Amino acid sequence: MSSIPLKHFKKGTPKPELPEDGILRFYSMRFCPYSQRVRLVLEAKKIPHHKIYIDLSEKPEWYTDFSPLGKVPAIQLPGLKGQPALVESLVIAEYLDDQYPGEGPLFPKDPLQKAQDRILIERLAPAVSAVYPVLFTKNPSPDALTNFENALEVFEVEITKRGTPYFAGQKIGIVDYMIWPWFERFPALKYTLPEKYELDSKRFKNLLKWRDLVAQDESVKKTELDAQIHAKFMRTRHANEPNYDVAFEPL
Repeated sequence: MSSIPLKHFKKGTPKPELPEDGILRFYSMRFCPYSQRVRLVLEAKKIPHHKIYIDLSEKPEWYTDFSPLGKVPAIQLPGLKGQPALVESLVIAEYLDDQYPGEGPLFPKDPLQKAQDRILIERLAPAVSAVYPVLFTKNPSPDALTNFENALEVFEVEITKRGTPYFAGQKIGIVDYMIWPWFERFPALKYTLPEKYELDSKRFKNLLKWRDLVAQDESVKKTELDAQIHAKFMRTRHANEPNYDVAFEPL
């Protein structure tokens, strides 16, 4: 698995020269949680891929060849006729799960459970909408934190109801990977908010237990960034000068 290069391509930079080796080409931004979703699947299923990082503030002109709306993530499939590209993290995740069965399925085989899990993943949307002002506003209002916690309550209730270590059951699965990227970012709030914010250990008892368990997963470890690195990036967003390359700088 390679990265070409370990920096984000910007407006005016030439298209990367990639070998014609049939290996997937994965376009992402290092701090994008939706891109991390796809990378988790790539790692979990041990799928070889080239990583190309895109600066979302100054996107290179050629990137719309792979993602018409200029969004990440995107994957290009050079081994297929016409070298098609796919976008949208959940679409990509399902495609990869279907096409690369070798490491076992991440989506449930039961159609009803699969549908229910997709619904649960979609229910993350309100929590994501609520957490963005908390992550990327220098002094979020108390209402922002309250809205975020209320939206997160769905997942505490669900993991408690399921009564299993993971949302997927006894081993990690698609729901766990699809919601994980946001939980990786929450600990950064203790470095960016004045009162060193953490999720309430009583209110979110089972969810925090789940978070500690998922953090030990090998694919999660391969894709993670330290909370202080996330905080460093958040500060560049607070200043309206997002610097995606801080992912590659030492703490």
